[in-house]
Amino acid sequence: MKKLVSLLLVLAMLLSFSAVAVAEEAPVYDGSEVTITFYNTMGTNLTPVLDTYIAEFNVLYPNIHVEYTSVGGYDDVRDQISKEIPEGIQPNIAYCYPDHVALYNLAKAVQPLDAYIDNTAVITRADGTTEVFGLTDEQKADFIEGYYNEGKQFGDGLMYTLPMSKSTEVLYYNKTFFDANGLTPPATWEELEELCLKILDIDPMSVPLGYDSESNWFITMCEQYGIPYTSATAPHFLFDNAEAKAFVKMFRDWYQEGYLTTQTLYGAYTSGLFVSTDEIKSYMSIGSSAGATHQRPAKNADGSYPFEVGIATIPQVNAENKKVISQGPSLCIFKKANAQEVAASWLFVKFLTTNVNFQAEFSMASGYVPVIKSVANNEVYAEFLANADGGDYIAALSAKVCLEQQDAYYTSPAFNGSSTARSQVGPLMTKCFAIPDGSDVDAQIDAAFADAIAECKYSIGE
Repeated sequence: MKKLVSLLLVLAMLLSFSAVAVAEEAPVYDGSEVTITFYNTMGTNLTPVLDTYIAEFNVLYPNIHVEYTSVGGYDDVRDQISKEIPEGIQPNIAYCYPDHVALYNLAKAVQPLDAYIDNTAVITRADGTTEVFGLTDEQKADFIEGYYNEGKQFGDGLMYTLPMSKSTEVLYYNKTFFDANGLTPPATWEELEELCLKILDIDPMSVPLGYDSESNWFITMCEQYGIPYTSATAPHFLFDNAEAKAFVKMFRDWYQEGYLTTQTLYGAYTSGLFVSTDEIKSYMSIGSSAGATHQRPAKNADGSYPFEVGIATIPQVNAENKKVISQGPSLCIFKKANAQEVAASWLFVKFLTTNVNFQAEFSMASGYVPVIKSVANNEVYAEFLANADGGDYIAALSAKVCLEQQDAYYTSPAFNGSSTARSQVGPLMTKCFAIPDGSDVDAQIDAAFADAIAECKYSIGE
């Protein structure tokens, strides 16, 4: 990866000089025949949905030919594009996460979208209908705010992405067990601590909570407490502070008391512990909303489920000021010498992200949630949500919870090195959790934080 970054830096000026005019002018699509390429991570369950809507798009714009490639996972997309940018053969559009965009922008390869979004020109489509080339005020307002704002978390105030489909973390809980024992899902971390004690009194063999992503946990706690994590501008790495050490120490104590485990400490996704029918099991699991079906136990021989799953918002520091992480792919557009390729790419990205029917169908097929509010007006999607339950329709229940907490989503600043910060704070958590009682816990936590900061700085050459 460091070699790729070096190559990107070497060609940064060259690529930026060739594409500045495109960024400033945002020329309107003129009907030219162009082919645009789209890198994604869609599997066989999603490409039929994409094919259907590419066909619909081509009714409107028959001269825009969309070719797509599924490039493994998200990191595979990042690595492939990082190799292609120095040669100028990057795709037109790609699935992306914020840190991917920050990496690509070392070479100024990503097209800022502001001039496209704000372009009020009206264009006529092949079927005779018209549309505003940019986004109307109604379209902008239709995006779930937290998802939309992710596109401008890069420190320069510019918009580089539009959200495609999203997920978050939710709290899965064994509703059957909770109902039988008069328990309710915790709204705050204080309530969670009390709940873990109650669960251990009922089932001393259990591990009450499993948390899949230690990195998400650390970052979310910084957001919930309102304390520094990272910054898009230097100094970038801010998480070595007293408040962060305090919550890590608190959760370390909980781990030592047997209240919880994590994916790394458990050695596998904690959903396995949650759905277990063995003697040792958990009764709560915090994981991705897109993985709801993995949090549902296998059916009994008679077709029933061993227990019903409930889903709630993750615990909060302040239940009146909820903060939950925004995840899932966005779309970025790359600069090209042919301005019509960029204009055509914009129209396709706009089509995917603002089309109610596509967003509804893609959500139901993928397990991710739509990025626009008006999906609620789609009859099929409304019926999908109406069937939500903790069994056969658990994916719908997960989506329903995600949509109900739409005002709580946050994103972290993106910059070259932000992915390293994320990759360091997860192991930092588990390293601290494993510090045994009887040792100098505070000193070892201090050392773990210092080591993580040092690794982050090293990754960007500081």
